[in-house]
Amino acid sequence: MARIEKVELRMVNLVPKVVRTDAIQSFVSQETPIVTITDSDGAQGTGYSYTIGTGGSSVMRLLADHLAPRLIGRDADRIEAIWHELEFATHATTIGAITSIALAAVDTALWDLRARKQDLPLWKLAGGARDRCPLYTTEGGWLHIETEALVEDALEAKSKGFSGSKVKIGKPHGSEDYKRLAAVREAVGDDYEIMTDCNQGFAVDEAIRRAARLRELDLAWIEEPLPADDIDGHVRLSNSTATPIAIGESLYSIRHFREYMQKGACSIVQVDVGRIGGITPWLKVAHAAEAFDIPVCPHFLMELHVSLTCAVQNGKYVEYIPQLDDLTSTGMVVENGHALAPSAPGIGIDWDWDAVRAKSIDEFTTSITASEN
Repeated sequence: MARIEKVELRMVNLVPKVVRTDAIQSFVSQETPIVTITDSDGAQGTGYSYTIGTGGSSVMRLLADHLAPRLIGRDADRIEAIWHELEFATHATTIGAITSIALAAVDTALWDLRARKQDLPLWKLAGGARDRCPLYTTEGGWLHIETEALVEDALEAKSKGFSGSKVKIGKPHGSEDYKRLAAVREAVGDDYEIMTDCNQGFAVDEAIRRAARLRELDLAWIEEPLPADDIDGHVRLSNSTATPIAIGESLYSIRHFREYMQKGACSIVQVDVGRIGGITPWLKVAHAAEAFDIPVCPHFLMELHVSLTCAVQNGKYVEYIPQLDDLTSTGMVVENGHALAPSAPGIGIDWDWDAVRAKSIDEFTTSITASEN
């Protein structure tokens, strides 16, 4: 039995390569906590998570002060036990983003370690439902982008075999959103999906009103229309429209997903490894969604989510939004608008360690070893 002997912590800030705006915010920096775990066999696994610009320092302190020291001496293959023990150790701060982001980095590292030691890619280790998944693109649909550019980006994505494009909505008046989306629909035709994302920007009555106006455009979904904690509002909205309602990137517990699904408050689940607390709870949400006949279309983290979407039977789409290009030697493989499941053992991330080290912030770079505990 190999036990954990060393935990290395670091954080890298990544600046988005394009301006990212939505109905409530701008995405100006991606703080990326990275955890590397080494066991007594000398095997290593690396995991990561992210913020959109705030909270990274808090995540790193939580990892360094409370989570990483608890890993030393543990059997690295007891992932379920470790996840629950770490969650309980931080129960006073759960359920919330900071704790979940920290847990996600640890849990993903443990799964990477397990997959590498078993010489299996994650998508096979976690289920192996398929070896590729269709893509939709987000990067060309931000709220500030002019209509003509939205259309050009969607047409380009369609020509590459992508299944759809996401367009942010939340302009001051619903007519503005309608005109932008109608122009895209006219250009791409009826055989291409248009996803929309409100980023929790509406109150329920306004969301119902806008959904009714957009119904004729046959949208693939309306994402995060309301504040994530307004489950009853999502029930009202879901009951008022035939357009699918997508939720999940801002939920931090499997029980929150359970409530949404039980109450019929959503029809698409966008569970995010970095927000839910890692691969361990991600898989539980995905399997629960299958029981409700709900597809899983995870939010962000395409380099990791391709493996998980391919692992489960109800994985439907991967969101194409490049994240790790500056930190990896090879990126996600795309073929005819589909993301291919990685073939190498592990979670499928080919880290460029020279680049990671060069971009790591000294303040948050530390190692915790058995001799220190």
